[in-house]
Order: sequence, then C-alpha cells, then structure tokens
Amino acid sequence: MNPIFKAFCRVYQFAFYAAIPLLPYRNPEVLHSTEELIPVLKERGIQSLLLVTDGQLRRSGVTKQLETLLEQNQIRCAVYDGTNPNPTVKNVEAARELYLERGCQCLIAFGGGSSIDCAKALGARIAYPRKSLGQLKGLLHVLRKIPPLIAIPTTAGTGSEVTVAAVITDSEQKHKYTMNDFTLIPAFAVLDPRVTYTLPPSLTATTGMDAMTHAVEAYIGRSTTRETRRLALEAVKLIFDNIETAYRDGTNHRARENMLLAAHKAGLAFTKSYVGYVHAVAHSLGGQYNIPHGLANSVLLPIVLEEYGPCAHRKLHELGVAAGVAGPGDTHEAGAEKFIAAIRRLNRSMNIPETLSGIRKEDIPGMARHAAKEANPLYPVPRLMGPEELERFYEKVADWSAEHEHRSAAGVSA
Repeated sequence: MNPIFKAFCRVYQFAFYAAIPLLPYRNPEVLHSTEELIPVLKERGIQSLLLVTDGQLRRSGVTKQLETLLEQNQIRCAVYDGTNPNPTVKNVEAARELYLERGCQCLIAFGGGSSIDCAKALGARIAYPRKSLGQLKGLLHVLRKIPPLIAIPTTAGTGSEVTVAAVITDSEQKHKYTMNDFTLIPAFAVLDPRVTYTLPPSLTATTGMDAMTHAVEAYIGRSTTRETRRLALEAVKLIFDNIETAYRDGTNHRARENMLLAAHKAGLAFTKSYVGYVHAVAHSLGGQYNIPHGLANSVLLPIVLEEYGPCAHRKLHELGVAAGVAGPGDTHEAGAEKFIAAIRRLNRSMNIPETLSGIRKEDIPGMARHAAKEANPLYPVPRLMGPEELERFYEKVADWSAEHEHRSAAGVSA
C-alpha cells in the first residue's frame, strides 16, 4: 500500500476513534419476549405497521404468533416477506411501496440480519423519498429520523439489532454496499430465544461464527475502548461455551439465550470499534456470488487472522484466554495460534467447510478492489492491506477443484 495513503488511513481512523465520546451512539431498549411489544406499540399510538421478514421464515410459522398477537390487539399488520438472504435494492423498494400503500407508522424487522438490514434501508428511503439507496450509501448520509424500528433477531449472529450499519446488494452491479448512520439503530431489540428454536443447525453454526467474527474484529482493531473490549471478550466466551450446544440441540433454551446475548454484545462492540478485512472480503463475495455472509465470514476468519501476523498476536492471545483455549502463561504467538486453531476446530465440529466453491479467478481483482474500497480508510485493522494483498484471501478460500471441474464440463459440452 502507498505509504501516503497508509498514513491517511491511520489519521482518518484516529479521528473517528477520538470522536467516539462525542458521537450519538445509543443502545436499543431490550425486550425479552414478543408479548412485551404490545404495550410499547400502544403507548406510542401505533395502529398500523409493516412486518419485514423472509418467505421461508414466514412459511415455517415462526411469525404467526406475533401476527396473531397484533391482530388480537387491533394493530394492523402488513407483511413484506420477500427479503433475500442478501437483501437487494429491489427488496427495499418493494417493501417501501407496501409501507406507503398501507399507511404504516412503524417497522418490525423479524428475522436474521437480512430482514433487519432491509428494514433499516427501508426506513432510510421513507425518510428520504427523493433519494435512491445509492445516494444514501456510505457514512452519515441518513441524518433524518426514520420510522420507529423494532428488531426481532431470529439468528444469533449479525447483531444488526444494535448497529448503525445496513448492508444492501445492488444486483445489477453485483456489489454490496454499506450504510452507516446513527439513525438506523433500532429503537427496540426483542431478544426472545423461542424464535430461534427452528433455526437449522447449519445456520446456527454460520450465524454464530458471524457473531464470533464481529467480536474478534472489534477486539483486534485499533479503535477499541474499555467498553468494547469487555463486550468482545464476553461475547467470545459465550460463543465458545454455547455454540456447539445450540448447534446440536436447537431447543436448548439456555444455549439459545446465551447465543442471542453473545451476538448482541458483539454487535455493541463492533458498532463502535468497527470490523476488518474479514467483513470486507465477505461482503464482496456475497455481492458477486450471493454467498451467505455468515458462511463467508466463518471460512475467512482463521485465514485473515493468520495473515495479520505478529501485530495481532497479543490481542488474539487475550481472546484465547477469555475463550478458555489458551493460557495466560503462553507466549502471545502461541496463544494466538491456539485461538486460531480453536476457531478451525469449531468450524470443523459444525461441518463448516474450509473453502468456498464458485469463485472465479478473473473476478478476484474486481472483488479485491471493492473490498479495499469498503475497508480503507474506515476499518482500523491491525495491518493495512491494499487490493493486491487482499487478492490472496480469495485465492486461499477458493475451491479451485470445483472451478476446474466446471470448466472441464463446459469444455466437454462445447
């Protein structure tokens, strides 16, 4: 990376770090069951709302209890259930039409990070009816108040119920972009373990490792505070203690509850201390190939942590001690290696692959440029990298055998 640009990145990051005490961060009010929503809505005079979710979740019946509860209390509920796993601009615009058509006053996002991000972006479009999402992307472009937003996470992973960020996919450009604005933080977060019982084991695994990635990247970055370090350490310990139980027994209330709490704490940590190159690369893979974000993060995490090298060893050692996989007496290098090895063991125990299929070599330079543009200068990573260095992560994570088989089959059929 150019030394002048590298210096600019660090100055830029320090400015945001210094401004943390002055910025209007706020935590959503936490509720612990969907039943607690009714008095909240009635107190605010909400008579009509839009429920933003996805089709699979609604068909499974998970949203039915809430829909019935609202109907019983004479609160009109329109439902947008077309959210994609990587929410798109088209999703947001379709939801906006329904919101306006039904005269809604409030948004409830029910689902994983995709539904919550879709609802956040929808709120931004309601606040700015004359601007496209493309004009609202980036940092601090949504300054107007959005409609009241309530988030009900059904995955213990994204932490989107507490963050300033929304990630939206432009399907035409095959690119993901982020919106980062304090107005996007939900007013309420409902942490109800019951709505996570039906989450399949594979999604329990990858969304849980998504939360792990949030906590780890927040902790090893250069913009941490005492609070964010504490939250990240607590989140990592909760995940190591509970994720395999939740994976094997989806109805274990205690494990589900602790995973929701871990994701919440990790979200609070990274919304102030930011993430890093794992997320930037994962976003580009999601935009290009629609690879689920949690899966991409899970596979990339140990690879990127190893690449940081000595500059991350001390903090990775501390995370390893908190997780119970390294000892205080280990050297920082040994402790870091034990922590990274433990992440790999967790992935294997939950059948998360070590590589991702479908990555094409010719796409890598473009994805690396997108990832570098997202991360630099904002993300306060332990070691700065440019597009050329980021290309290595795509190469290491790619299942080239799958690509070779695809090309061979195409050649034969031709």
